[in-house]
Amino acid sequence: MRIISGDYKGRTIKAVPGMKTRPTSDKVKESLFNRIGPYFDGGAVLDLYAGTGNLGIEALSRGCDTCVFIDQSSQAVRVVKHNIKNLGIMKNTEVYRNDAKRALYIMGNRKRSFDLIFLDPPYAKEQLSNIVEIIEEQNLLTEEGQIVCEHHSETVLPEDIQSFRKSQAVTYGDTGITIYTY
Repeated sequence: MRIISGDYKGRTIKAVPGMKTRPTSDKVKESLFNRIGPYFDGGAVLDLYAGTGNLGIEALSRGCDTCVFIDQSSQAVRVVKHNIKNLGIMKNTEVYRNDAKRALYIMGNRKRSFDLIFLDPPYAKEQLSNIVEIIEEQNLLTEEGQIVCEHHSETVLPEDIQSFRKSQAVTYGDTGITIYTY
């Protein structure tokens, strides 16, 4: 895996060994960032279900200021820490091992808010609508923010989830991307 654009363009990042994670392909990542950016003038990112940290690191490379990476797998957390250390971006990041829902409540209690939230759960465990509801309940997305949901292409997410509206939905082979905004 490599970083496609920005400050760390061309640098490689380590993958999580085994078949438990499904990193976003370069083709999908490039198309995704062309839709949501492609570059940023600062901002805070939450990479929930971080896996390798691929999406959050790409957002940092393209100009976001900070990123919180969360994954419940200790192996994934070790890989994210390795990748951010290797890139020298540890001061701009926080990495936590936690369950996604529990982590969202903790972020809400800490009054955190994010300009960009990536949700890329294991396809077999998709609960995206419920996770998006918690994001709103905990007031985790800034007014101009975006929630990017990566899911199986056969999964169709609702047009509206509470105050969020689907702004874009595209498929790339087996991968679907749905973006929500206020």
